Amino acid sequence: MRTNNHHENQQPLTSAIKAKASALGFDACGLARATALEGYKPVLDQWLQKGYHGKMAYMANHFAKRLDPRLLSEGARTVVVVAQNYYPPVHQPAPDSYKVSRYAYGKDYHMVMKKKLKALAAFITELAGEHQHRVFTDSAPVLERSWAVEAGLGNTGKNACLILPRKGSYYFLGEVITSIEAEPDAPFSKDLCGKCTRCMDACPTSAIVAPGKVDAGKCLSYLTIELRDRIPEPYREKTRGWIFGCDICQEVCPHNRHASPHNEKELEPLEPFAEWTDHQWRSCTREAFNRSFKKTGSALSRISHDKLMDNISCADEDCR
Repeated sequence: MRTNNHHENQQPLTSAIKAKASALGFDACGLARATALEGYKPVLDQWLQKGYHGKMAYMANHFAKRLDPRLLSEGARTVVVVAQNYYPPVHQPAPDSYKVSRYAYGKDYHMVMKKKLKALAAFITELAGEHQHRVFTDSAPVLERSWAVEAGLGNTGKNACLILPRKGSYYFLGEVITSIEAEPDAPFSKDLCGKCTRCMDACPTSAIVAPGKVDAGKCLSYLTIELRDRIPEPYREKTRGWIFGCDICQEVCPHNRHASPHNEKELEPLEPFAEWTDHQWRSCTREAFNRSFKKTGSALSRISHDKLMDNISCADEDCR
């Protein structure tokens, strides 16, 4: 007997999922068969062995789950991958002022993406019947960029960011891992970088140690966000004014000449990113930090007020 998990013709189901993803405001959607990513195993293993995950000890956990979605969601047969543009319609006041990574301008993307992913999962239920599923967006041991490649969305660049052809790399990724069976897309296989090394050449800390390999311990995004401690001395004068995250390797990428503003209301820049001057950033009190970032659902609430102040002091040191 056929269950709702089996579809007489899987292609209409795939097309319907993609149409719904587009209606929800996602900019790209692809599907992949839920199997073990054996080809990525040696790459991940070597990255961990070399200690390129810095102090992010959690990256070494759940190794098997990172490679096999069937260990994350029981009965998984399909990985639906979506991409959400986050390139902002406006940029911070002055190019030579303190800089925050564009992904953090609006509300925390985890919340924005999760809401839309749950709506997509609910649509799949309407369409195909009850299905076991879980939704993820940078919140579990899921190799998101690898799945985006497997689902045909694009390929990883030399800076390890996922590049969508003719769209660029300013995109969040999310997944619905589901027990339904749908027609998968062909994996993306085209090299999008060629001989270009602009991202590697532009990185102020030489964090891109080889094409596609980033030593997180040197990366400004890690140093200004993930690292809870003060930024170490060797890097304090190399932040180039970045006080939360870094977009340098994306700014120099030729693919991002195609970047166009997103249409997601909840990702519109909050007041500090649209209006604050350097003086306002420098004089931000703990109370102002809580009011402007923690209470507004900003991604900046991921760091402490003390960490922000240290990041700002590094930016000042770098400008001397």
